[in-house]
Amino acid sequence: MPSGQSAGALPVVAVVGATGAVGVELIRCLEQRAFPLARLRLLASARSAGKTLSFRGEALPVEELTESSFRGVDIALFSAGSGISKRFAPLAVAQGTVVVDNSSAFRRDPAVPLVVPEINPQTIKAHRGIIANPNCSTIISITPLWPVHRYNPVRRMIVATYQAASGAGAAAMEELRESTRAYLEGRDYQPTVLPHPYAFNLFSHNSKIDVENGYNEEEMKVVHETHKIFGDGDIRIAATCVRVPVLRAHSIAINFECERPISPTEVRNILSGAPGVQLVDDPERNYFPMPKDASGGDPILVGRIRRDISDPSGRSIALFVAGDQLLKGAALNAVQIAELL
Repeated sequence: MPSGQSAGALPVVAVVGATGAVGVELIRCLEQRAFPLARLRLLASARSAGKTLSFRGEALPVEELTESSFRGVDIALFSAGSGISKRFAPLAVAQGTVVVDNSSAFRRDPAVPLVVPEINPQTIKAHRGIIANPNCSTIISITPLWPVHRYNPVRRMIVATYQAASGAGAAAMEELRESTRAYLEGRDYQPTVLPHPYAFNLFSHNSKIDVENGYNEEEMKVVHETHKIFGDGDIRIAATCVRVPVLRAHSIAINFECERPISPTEVRNILSGAPGVQLVDDPERNYFPMPKDASGGDPILVGRIRRDISDPSGRSIALFVAGDQLLKGAALNAVQIAELL
């Protein structure tokens, strides 16, 4: 129970970054899942203050985020960037608020639970006021692997992501739309949000590259966060993260090696009833997970399940997944954490 909330009382909930791409989805998730709350407060920067957003048939005003915004707030869902989280989350906790943070600010803090509800919900109990939402690529990659890992421990993962514009925010989504329109009309378009042309193009994720190991920050998030969420720092992981011209659903190719031999049939059987995932695996029609099908949906789609024929030991499986970056990759996961609170 959030501190300061009396037993049986409905919580007051705040969304920080309410006008952003993830913030809008947070509000929508709270409404669609009939989240029990006494009041919803919408917080954003001064330039967004005064706007209104719809919630349960009402037009709610957006308030400016200030140091005193969290008085009387039981749960705050943050999605406004790591700088805002680092500044305001401790202030919220000091005012009795439990923070579910969608940024990278606290994910590697050993005192902060990093939670995917389908995997490690029990860790929420150890929170000290802040709970971290994992990176979208991590959530979408490992949620389908967890039930396999429990059955036959995963010892190695090779991951290649195909990441949508939504991962870089609403401005990047608009840049994809506008650059595509310009491309089709034969007009020049200079990108301002992302470093390379986006329409009919793809490029390596534009996060900072570690000069020592050659991996970028997005790729290392998959490594570190998987270790923390699975509670297993011995899993060998390599990731390649790429931005592709898709609006809002990430797709990921995963090759994983288990401790013991495992068959595609075993993996399908494990995943057929697993929470948070949906099998889309139809070789006869050549129909497998696609971002168009994952967009707007809660489950992570899983398919193309096959034996890795380069591994004669029979311990490796290749598969393909697609999941909505704004939903399970961000807003939905945060709301599920709040439901557990």
